[in-house]
Amino acid sequence: MLKVFKNMIFISVFALLLSSCSNFTFLKGCPDAEIEWVDVLMINDIEYEHYSLEPANENLPITIEKGKELGKVTYRMADSACSNHKMKNGDATYLKEGTIIFEIKGYPTSLIIAADDAVYVANTNKKAKTAGELFPMDKLVKNIYFESTEDGKRIHTFSQSSKDTFLAAFNDLKLEDVQSLIDEDKLEGTRIFLGIELNNGVSFRQLYWSDSNTFHFGAIGNDKIKEVINYELSNLQK
Repeated sequence: MLKVFKNMIFISVFALLLSSCSNFTFLKGCPDAEIEWVDVLMINDIEYEHYSLEPANENLPITIEKGKELGKVTYRMADSACSNHKMKNGDATYLKEGTIIFEIKGYPTSLIIAADDAVYVANTNKKAKTAGELFPMDKLVKNIYFESTEDGKRIHTFSQSSKDTFLAAFNDLKLEDVQSLIDEDKLEGTRIFLGIELNNGVSFRQLYWSDSNTFHFGAIGNDKIKEVINYELSNLQK
């Protein structure tokens, strides 16, 4: 019972930390009438999460150029799905049925896509075996930075050499079962918000637990990851 309770708390907090748009819905007939939704969609067997388009630098606006059509939303979950609903291709939390989903030119569709003038970043991809396969960002990252855990604002940007070292080590990290990491208390302790800013200005967050050197999406960092993060943390504290 304690383990179930702990997992429920983690899921609730995790959703609040990562979501750029979440809301509560009350649905009759569901085992849990109050549902807290995160803004997600699924296409091509990949689940994506919405991130708001807020440029870190107002003088460098976000540039999104839509490419070919990938599909359409066929089911709006917030209207009728219970929390135990298993997502299928075409499912979306809030997007209206019929909303067209597009690729973003210059970026792999397995990383980011666009729908209804919003950007969605990959969150879950069962085919991915490594962090680099889940987030194929080779030569697409402008900055990596720390965010405040209080208000989410950028507080320190990695040096160019630290960024390059981090990405090279990050790409090879193997993906583990997230539930197993929860059971092993890997996602507890000191939490760090890592922001990743792409060349087009789109930014998204990674949660990292420094005590266990673990990322929220199921990757355990190696020595290089820990070394780079600790080095940049020391620069932040100066």
